[in-house]
Amino acid sequence: MTTYTHGHQESVLRSHKSRTAANSCGYLLPSLRPDMTLLDVGCGPGTITADLATLVASVKGIDPSESVIAEARAAFPTIDFEVGDLFDLDGHWDVVHAHQVLQHLADPVGALRKMGSLGSLVAARDSDYTWFQWWPASPVLERWRDVYLAVTRHNGAEARAGRFLLQWAHEAGFTDVTYTSSSWTFATPEARAWWCGVWADRCVESSFAQQAVDYGYATADDMAALAAGWRAWADERDGVFVVPCGEILARSPRPPEGG
Repeated sequence: MTTYTHGHQESVLRSHKSRTAANSCGYLLPSLRPDMTLLDVGCGPGTITADLATLVASVKGIDPSESVIAEARAAFPTIDFEVGDLFDLDGHWDVVHAHQVLQHLADPVGALRKMGSLGSLVAARDSDYTWFQWWPASPVLERWRDVYLAVTRHNGAEARAGRFLLQWAHEAGFTDVTYTSSSWTFATPEARAWWCGVWADRCVESSFAQQAVDYGYATADDMAALAAGWRAWADERDGVFVVPCGEILARSPRPPEGG
């Protein structure tokens, strides 16, 4: 089992709670119908799940974290949320959706294969940390990315997931796959302050911060310096930070060999 790099501290959930169907799965929305059922895998605090629930007949959100499911249930008491693991799940939904999940798994191909066994349409969106772009340049942010990539590799995860989604879907047995991309952009003073504040806090108050120190990729002082660098970069008048994401809609998995 892969160790979850980010954890569920406030600095992480602050980011997750900002996600909506509009800003995080626009590629999926044209495929939804009011009569559909949908499974949201790795639903986190449930903000995307709640939005999707207004567009389809029924939604179920699952996440392995008991604490984050408790938050989702408290925030959206009419939605079905369950603590659970994708690989232990049975049933069938019209759509199985996962947002920023595959990048954290040791077996993303197996996860896509399992998602295909549970749903007729599989939708997944993941970022690629090596595609992240910012200007003006910042050696501190470059150092942050190096540390982040080292930690995720140590955890058996793939932080470049966005570029591999099409390949992974084919390896999982899907023959009808559409790959698109979209991005989050932070280029106003308010957006930069929010995004940089999230990552500054994650550098000192998250599982990522602790793992970086525990694994020997940085010291606590190093992580504090990275946090300060994020906050300093947020004040750049011309600062632009872009987070590209790959996304797939996959249908019609091939039957297993010999099946």
